[in-house]
Amino acid sequence: MSPRLGTLDLVPALDRLDLLADPVAAALGTLGQAADEAWVCAIDPALADTAAFAEAYEVPLEASANCVVVLGRRAGEERAAACVVRADTRADVNGAIRRRLDVRKLSFAPTEWATETTGMEYGGITPVGAPKGWPVLVDERAAAFEWALIGSGIRGSKLVLPGALLAALPSVEVAAYAL
Repeated sequence: MSPRLGTLDLVPALDRLDLLADPVAAALGTLGQAADEAWVCAIDPALADTAAFAEAYEVPLEASANCVVVLGRRAGEERAAACVVRADTRADVNGAIRRRLDVRKLSFAPTEWATETTGMEYGGITPVGAPKGWPVLVDERAAAFEWALIGSGIRGSKLVLPGALLAALPSVEVAAYAL
């Protein structure tokens, strides 16, 4: 039985691969039976940004998570990560995340770089299918969701999966990563 979130019409994610970016669909395909717990819904791409989405689809901010891509350097080495926090919080980029990546300065990755590197659309980037080698830093409050509503890799849909599945994705590290 699908979860109930606002006015969203959720269907099994594996039944609608057209609503997922290619890296997301590929990653779900590696999850075995756990992928049966992933749901997807089509949305208006113009409403993909969190505040507009929440209002239009009657989903409270505290039921959604945002994924941001951060980028820093250490000794000439580029270090990137996908960071997931509840939509009603902010990623602790200059604190916990910067320390975890062991860089002096950390910033949000440039849009063009992030979309090219992830193979996902800006406003739809998700931890599911994040590039190999990247840490996926999930705030403990996002991992505690019964159902986490996140990007699907494209602006025209959203992905919904249990917080426990979010926390169990490859390369995920759960800790206090939000303010």
